[in-house]
Amino acid sequence: MWLPIPSVPDTLGIVNFQDTRFPATVELPSSASSDGRSARWQSHREERRRELIKQARRAVHALGSDASMEDIATAAGTSKSVFYRYFGDKAGLQQAVGEVVLSQMQHRIQEAAQSAVTPREGLLAMVSAYLQMADTSPNVYTFVTSYAPGDPANPPHPSAAGGPLGHFFDAIADMIATPMRSHLGDDRETVIGYWPKAAIGLVRNAGEQWLSTPDSPSKPSQETMARQITAWLCVGIAPELTPAPPTTKLSAKEGL
Repeated sequence: MWLPIPSVPDTLGIVNFQDTRFPATVELPSSASSDGRSARWQSHREERRRELIKQARRAVHALGSDASMEDIATAAGTSKSVFYRYFGDKAGLQQAVGEVVLSQMQHRIQEAAQSAVTPREGLLAMVSAYLQMADTSPNVYTFVTSYAPGDPANPPHPSAAGGPLGHFFDAIADMIATPMRSHLGDDRETVIGYWPKAAIGLVRNAGEQWLSTPDSPSKPSQETMARQITAWLCVGIAPELTPAPPTTKLSAKEGL
């Protein structure tokens, strides 16, 4: 329901007849009262914006990541003009919802990493937290991480993206680099400078493919996928490429 803009009392429009006992001047509102009204109005707008973000998040969760502004507004019980007034366009709404969702994901991933003892345990904890949070609502995750309109043919690399998505990836890269720097030492700065960004690309692409894969007996569980991604990060696919030792068949005479 759209709340009307609160009216401001007119302290100047009503002037009584002039009484000679009082000066013929009108006292203007103090700057303090004006600032108070401005602060209350700003607080109202911020509260309304937070509520719209919450409603948009619920609508996307139910309707899908490709829900239009009109679909979202209808689900929120208001008009799309209200969303345009507060967010400008769909890209602005994506960014606003992303600020909330990605901040929560970052906090959860950071908490998971802090309980780890070794760098590998830290990676597993972060990957697990990432998959768990994204799997809570794949529609919302896709909505806030999909590239906003502009140049669809040439979207920027995730690590170069601006806004909340870019800040999110930068923060996760720092979380990965910190234990690596402590474990490897400063003389391995070349590895530390590049590897976390590469790791983010692997985790994101593998994780998003896992999210979009329909449930089936062959789909890995969340825990299995987290362990597999962590293994790829730490040892790569070398174990998968190592040929299995040949099996020797025994003849009947050489049997046990």
